Amino acid sequence: MNATDIQAPAQRDTDKGLSKGSVGLLGSVVIGVSCIAPAYTLSAALGPTAAEVGTRLPAIFLVGFLPMLLVAVGYRQLNRAMPDSGTTFTWVSKAFGPWLGWMGGWGLLAATILVLSNLAGVAVDFLYLALAQITGNDAIAELAASVPVNVGTCLAFVAAAAWISYRGMETTKVVQYVLVAFQLLVLLWFSAAAFGHVAAGTAYEGLTVRAEWFNPFGVESFSAFAAGVSLSVFIYWGWDVVLTINEETRGAATTPGRSAIATILVIVTLYMTIALAVLSYSGVSDQGYGMGNEEIQENIFAALAGPVMGPFAILMSIAVLSSSAASLQSTFVSPARTMLAMGYYGALPGKYARVTPRFQSPGYATIAAAVIASGFYAVMRVVSENVLWDTITTLGMMVCFYYGVTALACVWYFRREAFRGVGSFLTKFLAPLLGGILLLVFFVQTSYDSMDPEYGSGSAIGGVGLVFVLGVGILLLGVVMMLLQYRRNPSFFRERFETTELPVLD
Repeated sequence: MNATDIQAPAQRDTDKGLSKGSVGLLGSVVIGVSCIAPAYTLSAALGPTAAEVGTRLPAIFLVGFLPMLLVAVGYRQLNRAMPDSGTTFTWVSKAFGPWLGWMGGWGLLAATILVLSNLAGVAVDFLYLALAQITGNDAIAELAASVPVNVGTCLAFVAAAAWISYRGMETTKVVQYVLVAFQLLVLLWFSAAAFGHVAAGTAYEGLTVRAEWFNPFGVESFSAFAAGVSLSVFIYWGWDVVLTINEETRGAATTPGRSAIATILVIVTLYMTIALAVLSYSGVSDQGYGMGNEEIQENIFAALAGPVMGPFAILMSIAVLSSSAASLQSTFVSPARTMLAMGYYGALPGKYARVTPRFQSPGYATIAAAVIASGFYAVMRVVSENVLWDTITTLGMMVCFYYGVTALACVWYFRREAFRGVGSFLTKFLAPLLGGILLLVFFVQTSYDSMDPEYGSGSAIGGVGLVFVLGVGILLLGVVMMLLQYRRNPSFFRERFETTELPVLD
């Protein structure tokens, strides 16, 4: 397909040539959990979040869960009306028009590109840590600090993940079953071992779980609260991948929505268990194994696996490695299908809409995502030694933006039927409205706070915090790319965006 194959949006249906019915409810939930990557995510986010909110860590995780659940309700309703792999791009375009829809799609693409580079970076760290533990040679772990070695290994991970994703959902599903089961087993083992140390009096801090830990109003300031929530939003991010594979899921109009809710509930249960275990074991001091210690914040599990799990610590290194590698692969699903949809409807050049005949996957878009993620990581690794922390915080901003816009799209799209009953009011109006407003408030607050050079890792460009430069710069780049695409194919932006809709199921 090329640019001349693009028809006017009003003339298109949603059959893009993807493999229909290749994923069921269980497979969808497994892919959702894999994309969230609990082992990798918590290792990277526990420290920065605890640094912002201290012992209120469980409260912030619960607060971060609430807008995710509210937004997921809105996503479910939109998917029932329009099961389309473009998700945010398609739905926001339908509700608010092609300009805001394009930027919503850009926000999703930016978030996934950020996390792809971050996932690859974490995989590199834990690869060399695992090799050092296996061989007993600590010098091997230091290889991750070498920029050429780090970037080269990262590119190899990205290439391998892209290759699996290129081969379609069947290959993706098989790989994910094994890797997800392993990381969940190790995380539960780690939590049980940490609680065991606390009970035996051998934990580093040995704190007793307290009710005040669950009180979000105990956070010192709204800025710290918003920063903590933005980081906790990062740890839940990825569940919407189950919506982007809706055209490849059995029961396209209903199964993805159920999978999204189920994925979030599984994850919040797991996160609360692990957060309480680590907080009880380590505390939040800035010394030793305390989560406030800057020397261990970027990789909490790397520091705690030994004292908590003893000789089995290597399993945690392998779990985080497999988690980041699995998520790296499953995360390719989302940007590839978003770019596929944008190419299909004319919002990107037609080559992005190419589907491989053999694997029925978005081949060109998958390769494009791999190239962009690799280039971004290579540049960021040179610019900032604290690339992981800064991209995590920036990712939180991007997620708040595109989730918030999508939730409000649900409110506007269903505005004429939202008041026909209590169920419609709650699921098509109130839940997505509250979720969307909360996330957009957090986006604005975090954007403002991140201008401070001390925000995040403390890296800055021209006296402005690197997190702000990344976040706002990425959005401005989206505007530029949108205007360039407008010049290339103005018909998408000028005509009313339409898709073939399925009836809404009550």
